[in-house]
Amino acid sequence: MPLSIASATCLTLLVPVSVVVLDILCRLVRSRRERKGLPLPPGPTPVPLLGNILSLDTDAPWKTYIEWQTKYGDVLYVRLLDQEVVILNLQSDAVELLEKRSRIYSDRPFVATVEPYGFGCAFGFACYGDHLRLCRRISHQTFRADAALVFRPMQLRTARQMIVNMIDQPDQYASHYSTFAAAVVTSAIYDYEPGPRDDPIVHIIDNFLQASMPAVTPEKAIPLKIFPFLLRIPDWFPGSSIKREARASSEWAVKMMETPYQYVQKRMESSQDPTFSMVADHITRMQKYDEPHRSDYTIALKHASVSNVIGGTETTSSLLMTFTLAMVENPHAWKRAQAEIDAVLGMNRLPEYEDRPSLPYVEAILRETMRWQPVVPLVSHAASSSDIYKGFHIPKGMSCVYTKIPRGHLCYITGATIVANVWAMSRDEARYPNGDQFAPERFLTVEGTLTDDNPAEYIFGFGRRICPGQHTGDASLWISIATMLATLEFNLAKDAEGKDVISKPTYASGLTRHPVTFPCRISPRSHVSKKSLQRVLVG
Repeated sequence: MPLSIASATCLTLLVPVSVVVLDILCRLVRSRRERKGLPLPPGPTPVPLLGNILSLDTDAPWKTYIEWQTKYGDVLYVRLLDQEVVILNLQSDAVELLEKRSRIYSDRPFVATVEPYGFGCAFGFACYGDHLRLCRRISHQTFRADAALVFRPMQLRTARQMIVNMIDQPDQYASHYSTFAAAVVTSAIYDYEPGPRDDPIVHIIDNFLQASMPAVTPEKAIPLKIFPFLLRIPDWFPGSSIKREARASSEWAVKMMETPYQYVQKRMESSQDPTFSMVADHITRMQKYDEPHRSDYTIALKHASVSNVIGGTETTSSLLMTFTLAMVENPHAWKRAQAEIDAVLGMNRLPEYEDRPSLPYVEAILRETMRWQPVVPLVSHAASSSDIYKGFHIPKGMSCVYTKIPRGHLCYITGATIVANVWAMSRDEARYPNGDQFAPERFLTVEGTLTDDNPAEYIFGFGRRICPGQHTGDASLWISIATMLATLEFNLAKDAEGKDVISKPTYASGLTRHPVTFPCRISPRSHVSKKSLQRVLVG
C-alpha cells in the first residue's frame, strides 16, 4: 500500500533527525574520553540532545553570552545541538588563545550556510592551509600598512565626493556610504571607480551582501545543519525558501567575483592606459608560473579580491551608519568635534591625513563608534587540537574534512568553536563604565590627549585571522568621519508640524550588525556649499 504524503514526509524527516541524534551521542561520548578528568569551562546546563540552543537569543547571541558571563565567568562552555562552543568574553583571553596560541586556534568552524549562499569564495571561511595562506599573502602585499599609503589620495577624493552626494541627496545617506566603501576597495583591487550613484558593480555587491549576510552565522545556520536535505527539495515544497534564498545569493556571488575581474582582464588585453591594481599586478606575476600552480593562483587571487571587497564594503558602510546614528543622538559630540576642527584647520580647508594627530577628539569619536556598536559582535575560530586553559579542557575538532569546491576551499570543523565575544569586550564595565552610552571622552585623558586604549585592537579580529585590510579600513573611516564632521550637521528629522521625530533604532544582524536606515536631517554647515566642495575636488 503506497505511503500517504504525510507519512512520506514524516519518514523523510525521521531519517536525518535520527542521524543527527546518533551523531550528537557519539560526539558526547568521545568528548568525555578525551577530557581525561579535566573539567570543561563552566556554563549553563545543557538539555539532552538540544544543548543550550533553546536558551539562546539567535538574533543577538552576544547578549545571551554576557548574561551567562555574569553567572558562570569570563570563559564559558555551551553546547548548541552537537556543536561545542567556548566563549571568550575578555580581550585578554582572546589574545592568549587566538594570538599567542594561534597554531591551535586558526581554523574556522563549519557553518552550513556558507557554501550554499556563495560564501565559499570568501577566504575568511577557508580552513587554515595553503589556500588561505596564499590569499592572505596576496592581500598583505596590497594592504599592509606601508603599501596602503598609496591609496590615500584616492580615499581623500572619494570621501569628499561622498559629501557632495550627501548634500545633493541627504536622505540617501546609506546608499552614499555603500558607494564610498565600495569605491575604495574596487579602486584598490580592480582600479575601478564606481559612479556616484546607481553603479552596476556596487549594485551587485549590495545585492550579494543583502542576500547572504543574515544567513552566514553559526546560529542562523542551525536549521540547514540539521536538515541539509532542504537544499534538494522542490521549490514548491514547504521549507524551500532556504533553497531559493541560497540559490539567489550564490548567483550574486558569482557575479561579484567574475564581473570586476573580467573588467581588469579586458583592460589589460586591450592595452588601455596602464593600470595599477591588486588584480592587474598579480595577473602579471602569475604569467611566470606553470599549471597547475597558475590555476591555483588564479582562484586564490579571485578569492582574495572578492573577500576584501566584502570585508571593506560591509564593515566600512556599517560603521558609518553607526557613526551617523551616534551623531544624531549626541549632537554635543559633533559640535565639539567641529570646534576642534575649526580651531586647527580654520574654516577654509578640509581635513587631510596629515591633520590626524592634531584632532584627538575626532579620533576619539572614531574609537567610540567602533566600540559603541561593534560591527562584528562575535568572531569565531575553531580548535584544531585539544588544549588546556586556566585548568579547563578545550575540546578539539572532532573531524576535519577539506573540501575544494568551484568557488571555495572550506574546512568542515565539527568540533569546538572558539568565539571571541567582541560585544562583551566593548561592554567591559571595568574598562568602559556605562558602556551603552556613546562617550568619546572615555578615550581622552584629562589633558585632552588620547589614551592608549584603542578598540581597533579587538574590532579587526585576532591572530592569523585578523582583517588583512585593517589599515586601509581605518584610513577610510577616519577621513570619511573627519570630512563629514567638518562639513555637515546631524539632527533629528522634523515632522509636518516641525517637531522632532524620535525613533528607536533597529539593527540588521547577521555576520555583521548595523542600524538600518532611520529618519534624520543631515545638512551642510553654513559656510559649506556644494559648489565650494566641487572646486576642492577639481583642484
